[in-house]
Amino acid sequence: MSDDFFLNLALPHVRKLQPYTPGLQPKVQEWVKLNTNENPYPPSPRVQEAISRELGAGLRLYPDPRSTALREAVGKYHGLEADWVCIGNGSDDILNLLIRAFCGKGQAAAATFPSYSLYPVLVANANGEMINVEFGRDMRLDVEKLAAVDANLLFLTSPNAPTGVAFPNEEIEELCRVFPGVVVVDEAYADFAEENATVLLKRNRNLCVTRTFSKSYGLAGLRVGYLVGDPGLIEIVDRLRDSYNVNRLSQVGALAALNDREYFQETVAKIKATREKYRQYFDEKGWFTYPSQTNFLFTEPRNREGKKGKAVAQALYEFLTERRILVRYFPSHDLTSSFLRISVGSQPEMLTLAKTIDQWLNSA
Repeated sequence: MSDDFFLNLALPHVRKLQPYTPGLQPKVQEWVKLNTNENPYPPSPRVQEAISRELGAGLRLYPDPRSTALREAVGKYHGLEADWVCIGNGSDDILNLLIRAFCGKGQAAAATFPSYSLYPVLVANANGEMINVEFGRDMRLDVEKLAAVDANLLFLTSPNAPTGVAFPNEEIEELCRVFPGVVVVDEAYADFAEENATVLLKRNRNLCVTRTFSKSYGLAGLRVGYLVGDPGLIEIVDRLRDSYNVNRLSQVGALAALNDREYFQETVAKIKATREKYRQYFDEKGWFTYPSQTNFLFTEPRNREGKKGKAVAQALYEFLTERRILVRYFPSHDLTSSFLRISVGSQPEMLTLAKTIDQWLNSA
């Protein structure tokens, strides 16, 4: 059997696929991990309590295939009925379902760029065409240009990743009016923003919004996300969803986190305060940093000589990595190659980061 045996049996488009590359996940704990936008604080204590109650005999039973209790709670949270909600194995699961429903050979999907690099991977998996509509450095949302794209789906990450820039509801609603397909607003970071698009749903039937419990709720390890949108859209997505796509522990854990509003608000407030403190730190150094409405900062470092650019960003990235501090670097495009994306960590983690940046500036 040759080394290419399985490759030759694979479908033609599968042979060309390149998998998504997530941020580095160190195997040991002695790292300051600021590269994957995880919550620096543990989830609500109610999560562990709910999961503990579910352990044992409950695990021999299949989970609720529709995540009914969680659907109802998410709907109530957004002022919607449960039939406006679909629960997924992380929001990535939801994005995959949307692409499988509306994109494939002969049907394109579009996305603004830069944004979440998983979109083109999922579109390629579906044998569809990916159309990127690039931002300028000003990150202005060009509604007219997006409206002219021939695609069934349009992904808009708001607040944007990796820049952290959020787009006003007024512009999102205008986009919904002029785009002929489904507008998917990916709101993974909406809980850190000033406004969100869920309030637009009932008057824009072609709009849907994805959310995740990974960031603001601190449940990245449980893998729970959801889609809110018109019941007709939800019904289509449900046709493709795996019957038991969200396990029992994830369902009860997410429900407990959602219901502990006081803990959630306290945690989000701490992250936002830290974010603004370190945005000011970068501003004082003369680094351009996008105004963030997320739990990360996208900043353009300058060295001690005041120089910026790809080489400078890469040098700082490598300096930090050598000292076991992980941030994210996107060198493959001119719009991102001179920047670093830095997750907002705990106060001790951010202090370590700042001290190490100061060392780099003094040694560069």
